[in-house]
Amino acid sequence: MAGRAHIPTKSSALIAMIADEDTVTGFLLAGVGNVDLRRKTNYLIVDSKTTVKAIEDAFKEFTTKEDIAIVLISQYVANMIRFLVDSYNKPVPAILEIPSKDHPYDPAHDSVLSRVKYLFSSESVASGRR
Repeated sequence: MAGRAHIPTKSSALIAMIADEDTVTGFLLAGVGNVDLRRKTNYLIVDSKTTVKAIEDAFKEFTTKEDIAIVLISQYVANMIRFLVDSYNKPVPAILEIPSKDHPYDPAHDSVLSRVKYLFSSESVASGRR
C-alpha cells in the first residue's frame, strides 16, 4: 500500500541505542551491537563528556538510516534533546525511551506515552479525532 512505512526485513533490522555505558553494555551483551563496513556503530555511549551536539547528530543519523527499526534512548538523554524527540513523527524507526540505572523513568516526560494520552483524551474524542 502506498504511504505505509517500509519496515526492514528481520535479517536486516537493527536496534540503535543512545544511553549510558552500563545500559549500552547490557544491550551489547544481548547481541544488539553492530559495526558496518565504514566502522560506524549502532550505538552512542553518553557520559559527562558527551556534547548535546553529538547526541543530536547520533539521533538524526539513527532515525535516517534505512536498516534501523528501533531507537532505544535513555529518558534522561532524551530530555537533553527533547525538542528533537518530540518533533520526530515517523513510525519507523520507533523511538522508545527507557530508564537507566541512575535516572528513574518518569512517564510525564515520555513522548510516546504523551502521544497516546493525547489520542485518547476527552478533547480529541470530543472533537471527533481518534
